[in-house]
Amino acid sequence: MPRRLLTAALVVAALTMTSCAAPGPAPEPTGLAPLGAATPSPTPSSSMPAAPLPALAPTGELGVLASGLRAPWSIVPLATGSVFLSERDTARIVELSPEGRISVVGTVPGVVPGGEGGLLGLAALDEGTPYLYAYYTAAADNRIVRLPVTGTPGQYRLGAPEVLLAGIPKARTHNGGRLAFGPDGMLYATTGDAQQTARAQDPGSLAGKILRIAPDGGVPADNPTPGSYVYSLGHRNPQGIAFDADGQLWAAEFGQNTWDELNRIVPGANYGWPVVEGADGAGGFRDPVQQWATSEASPSGIAIVEGTLFMTGLRGQRLWSIDLANPGGSRPHFVERLGRIRDAVATPDGRLLIVTNNTDGRGDPGPDDDRLIVVELAPRG
Repeated sequence: MPRRLLTAALVVAALTMTSCAAPGPAPEPTGLAPLGAATPSPTPSSSMPAAPLPALAPTGELGVLASGLRAPWSIVPLATGSVFLSERDTARIVELSPEGRISVVGTVPGVVPGGEGGLLGLAALDEGTPYLYAYYTAAADNRIVRLPVTGTPGQYRLGAPEVLLAGIPKARTHNGGRLAFGPDGMLYATTGDAQQTARAQDPGSLAGKILRIAPDGGVPADNPTPGSYVYSLGHRNPQGIAFDADGQLWAAEFGQNTWDELNRIVPGANYGWPVVEGADGAGGFRDPVQQWATSEASPSGIAIVEGTLFMTGLRGQRLWSIDLANPGGSRPHFVERLGRIRDAVATPDGRLLIVTNNTDGRGDPGPDDDRLIVVELAPRG
């Protein structure tokens, strides 16, 4: 099995730096509590049960690692201790070095930002030659490329991109865009319906799907349908994907007017969109394991730490925690303290990295937005 460059082996030094802020608490947007303040007692979601409690929860301790980011979208921790971030509208890859310095690794050519499109998800793989994988919106489609990575921490550079998969339908909204390598060494990608809802139910379309792709761009021989990249279908606009310790894939999905979803992904399964939004219960489609009112979530990124799934909220402006052993309940954290939260990834020492998204045209930016933040976690007492 190929080794992953992005196995989340961040060194402790990188996580304790405040790379772009002066020592002490970072300035907060008006109305938000200072970073590092205790987390208020969470209020249960009005749309779902309050119990059971997740095994882990944020302690309330936050640290700003980088600020002044421009519409960041994806976080990629490297085994060397650096962190890569994508900026949607600038098409830049930004590096936070192990020493806490920010630099631009490069600009991905061919990106055509607009609406929700631009440079979106990142993932990385080390097969002797380190590669960075990127999902982006081009002039006529969404596509997935890989770029060789050269140099050393703090001085990384990108080589020329190689297109692995093109022709994913694009639109101003519903572009999907998240990438993640699974424990099987395959690349998983989320795609939106690109505002044409029927595509989600069309097995011949790449839109409204979760795709499974070989690292060289080929179709894995053991995909659910021979010769097809489609791993699951019937999705509206999934953006968060993560694997648990058992190798189970989970995905968070934007609803339309009623329900956002968390889904347990089964190969070849149909999740119902546009026939069903949220749980149906009538059979024929896979129901979500949990759903939220769209005002409370708009989930974009998920990460899993020791059986607890953390899900970011854009419109909901919060971080949700869910116990995967009993995924029918959830708890919100940092409600309206940080603004829109775009992505989350786990670190090897049991913490989270999250990135805000207040400069994407839909938020209310504070003076230091957007920010990469480390979240301390602890067992729930």
